[in-house]
Amino acid sequence: MEEVIIVVSTFTVGFCTTLAKQHPKMKPYEYGFRVFLLTFGYVMVSGYSTGKFTDTAVNRFVFIALGAAVSLGINIGIYPIWAGEDLHNLVAKNFAGVANSLEGCVDEYLKCMEYERISSRILLYQPSDDPLYSGYRAAVEASAQEQTLLDDAIWEPPHGPYKMMSYPWKSFTKVGGALRHCSFTAMALHGCILSEIQAPPESRKVFSSEIHKVGRECAKVLRELGNNVKTMTKLSSSDILFEVHLAAEELQKKIDERSYLLVNTEAWHTSKRAEGIKDAMNATLITGRENKNEALEPTIADQTLAYHYKTFAASSFRSRYDSSSTIDGYKKLPHWPARTTFHPNLPLEDTESKTYQSASALSLATFSSLLIEFVARLQNVVYAFEELSDKANFKEPVEEPVAVSKGDGGFVAKMCKLVGLRS
Repeated sequence: MEEVIIVVSTFTVGFCTTLAKQHPKMKPYEYGFRVFLLTFGYVMVSGYSTGKFTDTAVNRFVFIALGAAVSLGINIGIYPIWAGEDLHNLVAKNFAGVANSLEGCVDEYLKCMEYERISSRILLYQPSDDPLYSGYRAAVEASAQEQTLLDDAIWEPPHGPYKMMSYPWKSFTKVGGALRHCSFTAMALHGCILSEIQAPPESRKVFSSEIHKVGRECAKVLRELGNNVKTMTKLSSSDILFEVHLAAEELQKKIDERSYLLVNTEAWHTSKRAEGIKDAMNATLITGRENKNEALEPTIADQTLAYHYKTFAASSFRSRYDSSSTIDGYKKLPHWPARTTFHPNLPLEDTESKTYQSASALSLATFSSLLIEFVARLQNVVYAFEELSDKANFKEPVEEPVAVSKGDGGFVAKMCKLVGLRS
């Protein structure tokens, strides 16, 4: 019966321990569950062999306490390795990476930079040496590392600049999460550079100053926030995003003024514009009629649109698709649209080429809207940093002393000084 009890209890305790440590709230205690399971098995088997369960349990406990004391003494007193400090440095470093990616994407887009050969590592989201890619990728991939460091940091005693009990390490991960939300937009901006459809250089030059200003101001704010996180300093200005919002408003105003450059208005005649306004005025009546006649046959316009869609799909995709061609087990899909060079003096007779030109005009609108979206998401980063600085008691910024010029002050000052000395 003793052997049966030992076997049943070992499997029962092992099952319950393994099941309990799978719970998300028990994740920080996973190592404790593991040590408990090993200790229980060791005590049960050794105690059954020697017949001294109590002595075996006491010896095991003494060895565990001795190992814990040695590890704590080395990690705290001799060669400390703090997970909290690593978490702090990781979050601060990611600010610089996202700022460099954002500024690089804006500069390269305005320079009309085009990849001659896109690295397969970028397309498969693997590590690459491209600085535009590696900057935001580090921030996106830091989520798991931040969580691991957080689980270890909450057990650390006050040390170094982190002298508070129950230090708000979780607020660091909130700042990292808000920054990661911005890095997704930087990834989309980089995707505009990698895109097959590109806006013409002439259109980019029209918005270049406003786009460059927004990118520069956003990168400036990110670097300032990263430096404040690193030095544990509060913001020196209550409205750090003033210049960013001003630049975004200038860009939005320029888009409103030159919106005709973002669409292909070649075939948009005055008569069509009048018809569009008339349809907009009668939108309510048209909507009501459509709701009543849902079961009717499609109109001539719908049939024409469907015909053009089928014709374009057949000519663009099916004619260039070869199902037998594969690369590493993947089917080689055709590029849409095909690489086409447009010359300003040559007419665009092909329907696909005209579609490409219209899409290329919208590419600039996509890049500009993503840049404005980055400005909107940057506000969340500022909110998260302010929460962290309040909970962690960051130090106040030191105002730089204003230099006072020591000049002679002119003839009047000399006369006053002379009279003062004589009196």
